Amino acid sequence: MTTQEETLRPAFAGREEPRISYGIAFPEAAARHTKQLFHASKVYVICSGSLARNTDALDRLKAALGEEKKVVGVRIGMKPHTLWSEVVEIANEARDAGADLLVTLGAGTLTDAAKIVSFALANDVSTLEGINTLTDEGRASSKEATKGSKVPIISIPTSLSAGEYSDFAGGTNDQTHRKHSFQAPLLGPRLIILDPKLTATTPDSIWLSTGIRAVDHCVEILCSNVYYEETDQYAVKALGMLVSGLLRCKQNRNDFAARLDCQLGSVEAMAACTHVKKIVQVGASHGIGHQLGPLGVGHGETSCILLPAVCRFNAAKGANVARQEQLYKFLTEQETVRDVMSKYGTDPGSSDLADLLDVVIRELGMPRSLKAVGVGRDKLDVVAKNSLDDRCCKSNPVPLTEKEQVLEILEMVVGE
Repeated sequence: MTTQEETLRPAFAGREEPRISYGIAFPEAAARHTKQLFHASKVYVICSGSLARNTDALDRLKAALGEEKKVVGVRIGMKPHTLWSEVVEIANEARDAGADLLVTLGAGTLTDAAKIVSFALANDVSTLEGINTLTDEGRASSKEATKGSKVPIISIPTSLSAGEYSDFAGGTNDQTHRKHSFQAPLLGPRLIILDPKLTATTPDSIWLSTGIRAVDHCVEILCSNVYYEETDQYAVKALGMLVSGLLRCKQNRNDFAARLDCQLGSVEAMAACTHVKKIVQVGASHGIGHQLGPLGVGHGETSCILLPAVCRFNAAKGANVARQEQLYKFLTEQETVRDVMSKYGTDPGSSDLADLLDVVIRELGMPRSLKAVGVGRDKLDVVAKNSLDDRCCKSNPVPLTEKEQVLEILEMVVGE
């Protein structure tokens, strides 16, 4: 469905929801669909603290919604890792206000929080103990049926992490400091509003690194030993938009066409990752990266550091050489990529996919070693050991079953 200015369509072919909106400013889109799609009258807003402090984005959103009439509550800022205590606070405020729509303005923690809040509202949960009953483990041990999310969510993201597109959330128990997963019948946002101008408020370190995370999704899908034509098509399309778009964003922060390409590329990446029938597992870049999160390394940064090394490891073992060569050929057909390779003296005749990804990530100014993100050699052993339990390491083209295999990859990126 399109209007004169706005594009409104399903994010994924064959699935009615979530929808994406782009082409008009986020306040106008939010106001329009609060009324037309959701028929909501009581909106609770969860806003990034930095956006609220440093921009007028929240004020513009509230003005468009009609603050006195529709905005019944605002939460500004959340701590990292989606703490249950904050989720409970928001859920109780939203319930008391009679909220019939949640709107998130920002990325990451806010999105997961809104998903769990809506889930909590549907199940009349108001305590930490109640939140525990909604986790995968809690539901498995409960005799009571869990109700699906009902209060819809509009998400207005400012990064490329793309958590808005999944019916999955993670949240951390304050008391045990353990992160738990929440899944169906939890629902993610029903509408995602893409506004490239708003994303210009996001620091490059976050925008570009989360973009490489989306690139990581695509590369590991396209280099998997299990693959399907349909998921490959999504991933190739995404990769073409993302790599070129990120390099253009680096050259000019106000290239809004490039920013929208990145946003739409992340949608295509998620289409490849979340296909309901043709499931392709990602590999060791994700699996090892999951173990770096508890050490304070962001998901995007882990991809920047690990992806080229994992490609190099797999190719050296002869696991997916043909797939890597196809991907290398596709990327070198892009002028922006060839320009970067020329700048760094990377010879198309003697380089491979790992070399290409290395110079692209360097050109973006992202970290390329563990040392650059404060992870020393003393942590390698525990990271390697923990990686063996991660399912993504087991689904790597060369399954990682021994600690020495993980250490071989980590040694490539230690940075000493």
